[in-house]
Amino acid sequence: MTKPWRGLVLRFHFYAGVLVGPFVLVAALTGVLYALTPQLEDRLYAEQLRAPAAESSLTLAEQVDAARAAHPGGEVLAVRPAPEPGATTRVLFADPDLGESEHRTAFVDPATGRVVGDLVTYGTSGVLPLRTTLDQLHRNLMLGEPGRLYSELAASWLWLVALGGLALWLTRRRAAADKPVRRRHAVLGLWVLVGALFLSATGLTWSTYAGENVADLRQALGWSTPALHSAGGHAEHTTATAPVAASPEDVDRVLASARAAGIDGGEVEVSLPAGPGQVWKVAEIGRGWPTQVDTVAVDPATFAVVDRVDFADYPLVAKLARWGIDAHMGTLFGPLNQVLLVLLGLGLVTLVVLGYRMWWLRRPTRGFGRPVPRGQWRKLPRAQLAVVLVLAAAVGWFAPVFGVSLLVFLAVDLLLGARRTRTRGQQPEEPEEPALTG
Repeated sequence: MTKPWRGLVLRFHFYAGVLVGPFVLVAALTGVLYALTPQLEDRLYAEQLRAPAAESSLTLAEQVDAARAAHPGGEVLAVRPAPEPGATTRVLFADPDLGESEHRTAFVDPATGRVVGDLVTYGTSGVLPLRTTLDQLHRNLMLGEPGRLYSELAASWLWLVALGGLALWLTRRRAAADKPVRRRHAVLGLWVLVGALFLSATGLTWSTYAGENVADLRQALGWSTPALHSAGGHAEHTTATAPVAASPEDVDRVLASARAAGIDGGEVEVSLPAGPGQVWKVAEIGRGWPTQVDTVAVDPATFAVVDRVDFADYPLVAKLARWGIDAHMGTLFGPLNQVLLVLLGLGLVTLVVLGYRMWWLRRPTRGFGRPVPRGQWRKLPRAQLAVVLVLAAAVGWFAPVFGVSLLVFLAVDLLLGARRTRTRGQQPEEPEEPALTG
């Protein structure tokens, strides 16, 4: 890397580290807490999740009836049969007082039909209240949609900070190798580099603005996750029968039809039709490895499978997205996945702390700091500068939070430069390294 390029990278690494560091720190800490919750939930909600193992159990319809008796007037949305002996069955109800993707869930002992608990669950994974709280804290600081900007900001800049740090390490000055804080910062940065890039990429896939652009791009290129037809399936499978009102009493026949069609995952969800003319949906919901997320549609009149979507038929990018999200959430490889996420999160926390430690050790007596002097971009060849500007504009358009924050950083830089010029009357001498890197 030539000196002008190094100066430009140093300057951006300094500003990104100082200004975005707090957001990365919060995202990493809340992510660590989230990764630790599965085992905590198993203990905290053992009464609702576990039941005495028995040789025989009631039918699913009987279990649903028991749940409905405990929730008179409640609308049943879906049923999750006990995935193993000793586990409870979940019956999900609609509740207008709950938020989006939240359900009122009754936990039923399969052997006795006794409702052993009632909790609010969230999302496709059916996470329980503790993990829901930590998920919302990690996702949006429990501030709703506006709060999601914080996590998108962290994900938008994390990859750039990580790659910038790699470039600086590859072109580091050997004479500075004896500075312990900088050395620890650099070595730890190399260890977490791949993980940081992974978290940045997967975090952006379900962010508000960049995530929408990712979804649009995948759809335009034919990389979206295939959708299950909900109104009788493809034309060749559509029945000629009149719409039939589905009943929760049919849940056993629906599940048996899906099992016969190959839906054999340990964890499944049977969703009732959304309305007249709609179909039942039976989906594998396990998020471990190997991935089993096949889904079938079952006609409510004939109980025939009229459509299916198999994970094996997903486009490669859709498979990668599924694996990436599950690994980001710590479910793909079980406890090993959790351990890796905790180590990665703690590594990011340590990097941010070391970065601020370096800044503190070399802080000036007044002012913001001593980054590489302004005007580094003027030293670049015009062709290379044009490429940088085009790439920055493209990335800023695709990830708007990154683009807007970049403009804010540039504005801050201009204001600080103008203030320094007024107070000192000249540019400061160029230091050997910026304040955040030594």
